[in-house]
Amino acid sequence: MMESRIGMGRNTISAIFIALFAMSNTAYAAHPLITDDTGTQGKGKAQFEVISEYSHEKKDGVTTDSFVAPTIPVLSYGMTDASDIVFGVSYQRIKTSDSQSRITTDGISDTSIEIKWRFAENDGLSFALKPGITLPTGNDEKGLGAGKSTYRLFFITTKEIKPWAFHINLGYIKNENRVDERMDLWHASVAGVVDVLKNLKAVANIGIQRDSDKASEVDPGFFLGGFIYSISENLDFDIGFKEGFNNHGTDYSIPVGITWRY
Repeated sequence: MMESRIGMGRNTISAIFIALFAMSNTAYAAHPLITDDTGTQGKGKAQFEVISEYSHEKKDGVTTDSFVAPTIPVLSYGMTDASDIVFGVSYQRIKTSDSQSRITTDGISDTSIEIKWRFAENDGLSFALKPGITLPTGNDEKGLGAGKSTYRLFFITTKEIKPWAFHINLGYIKNENRVDERMDLWHASVAGVVDVLKNLKAVANIGIQRDSDKASEVDPGFFLGGFIYSISENLDFDIGFKEGFNNHGTDYSIPVGITWRY
């Protein structure tokens, strides 16, 4: 739904694309983390994640408030003990305003399909590869998708030293698109997880990614902190707070999720 197009400039459109790109290229890690781990579900086992996130950004007089709500839960399924297939799509609502206009954009986003393969592990240290493709199911004319299929490959490392676990992600994204964004992007991030109580984990995350905005010479990064609470052995609730840095990322966002394994 478009409330107004009067005075809509490049900054307004860029704010929509930046917000959407940041959300659509998030790897499906142990929520609320952005950085993925090498863990898999096990052959024949599955995991559903119901994920939502509110984000706020103000840049060059343009304010962007966005909300992501899942229409289909993120599904991870164990093809083998060491490999998963991951499927996700979400509903997005983004409100962008400046001194002259206000725009509300909503709808289904692009669809993500990924495969995680843990190819080596020894003494708490493990390595995985995670290739993926994003299908153009979102409406790029409304700013809800890239308009083309995008491709990615992530290298993942996990080291467990009880009660700690540390994760590193290095990734390349071929950002094919019809919305005049950069096509060659990279990602680097590190996360830590620690057991603070029997059913409670604290998480922290930091990362940076090449900006998809061709006009930008500064790459946006983020800090994230949060908690994962295990309601039962197979049911988790999580919440986090993410803040952008380099003055070009999202100012802050609040991710919330529920994870169910069976």
